[in-house]
Amino acid sequence: MEGQDEVSAREQHFHSQVRESTICFLLFAILYVVSYFIITRYKRKSDEQEDEDAIVNRISLFLSTFTLAVSAGAVLLLPFSIISNEILLSFPQNYYIQWLNGSLIHGLWNLASLFSNLCLFVLMPFAFFFLESEGFAGLKKGIRARILETLVMLILLALLILGMVWVALALIDNDAASMESLYDLWEFYLPYLYSCISLMGCLLLLLCTPVGLSRMFTVMGQLLVKPAILEDLDEQIYIITLEEEALQRRLNGLSSSVEHNITELEQELDNVKTLKTKLERRKKASAWERNLVYPAVMVLLLIETSISVLLVACNILCLLVDETAMPKGTRGPGIGNASLSAFGFVGAALEIILIFYLMVSSVVGFYSLRFFGNFIPKKDDTTMTKIIGNCVSILVLSSALPVMSRTLGLHKLHLSDTSRDSETTKPSANGHQKAL
Repeated sequence: MEGQDEVSAREQHFHSQVRESTICFLLFAILYVVSYFIITRYKRKSDEQEDEDAIVNRISLFLSTFTLAVSAGAVLLLPFSIISNEILLSFPQNYYIQWLNGSLIHGLWNLASLFSNLCLFVLMPFAFFFLESEGFAGLKKGIRARILETLVMLILLALLILGMVWVALALIDNDAASMESLYDLWEFYLPYLYSCISLMGCLLLLLCTPVGLSRMFTVMGQLLVKPAILEDLDEQIYIITLEEEALQRRLNGLSSSVEHNITELEQELDNVKTLKTKLERRKKASAWERNLVYPAVMVLLLIETSISVLLVACNILCLLVDETAMPKGTRGPGIGNASLSAFGFVGAALEIILIFYLMVSSVVGFYSLRFFGNFIPKKDDTTMTKIIGNCVSILVLSSALPVMSRTLGLHKLHLSDTSRDSETTKPSANGHQKAL
């Protein structure tokens, strides 16, 4: 009897592992396909040629797509964990959601951490150096020569980073135990390096998010149709049409030798055409879109910004008054043990909306900074080098999002409690013991 119970437990564990692997693969496949369409929308079409450079660009494209999919997964994991917790609380004995357990959530977080390290320290440097490589002098040109040069550059970069860490550690903490710990790359060096990257990401988020919150109103104002109050759109379109015709006549009358004036007129003509397109779009928009959607979106942005600032201010006051409110001093509920909000499912939904809003605001703020303004991708006109830079930037921001959300008090999820895993893996009916 004990042997049969042991075999049954092993079968259940095996089927659980297969189920979790299948779910992880399907989720990642969906994210990969979406990421591929996003990157190909902005990738420069002139790079698509059938030669050696085309193969290199295609490999870099696949690696960048993988990195963007990992970034999207890291962003979606926290909302997925929060909503999974509320679903398990609402339907604790439902057989059809037994696959949604703590073991699956832990596996997804572990995979996100592993793939983030892999993309940040291996795949993206390889894609960049592979894209810029030409092969060593004296060797036969080809893919193998470029791969060899890329691997040598990666080894040199790893040695450079390791040496810089050793020097920094010698200056800060000249201890033999600390120096020996650096030899353990897997257990100490890589997690420590990834923690440093996450810290840099948190600092970048704290810098970009306020800028993004202020820029969100401007960005949405450019995307939506503003109400036409005391404006005559027909008159404006008529004036801009006359200006376009005048510029077109001047452009046709100039000789081809005056290249400087032709360039200026062409740029001015493009600006006039863009303005005319915007005016025509405002004219074609319905009254509902002009008078209802725009004010509603602006009010919604104002409410979300106010709630975010209020929650952060309350959490800062709690951290100043109560030491146990520190993230290291509290252990929140595990998956499916207790609700993360006093308002239940509504509060969890509000937390998810705020997390997405902060992530979008941080991305908008990142591209609004003067130093990163050149990173803005353009449709069908973005080089692979710029795509790699964007993927790395988004990966750093996404890896720091859970840490910043936890620090600012936007969620109290704790994943170390696995007591519910054994309960959720048990079937609720005897007739389903051999299922899945």
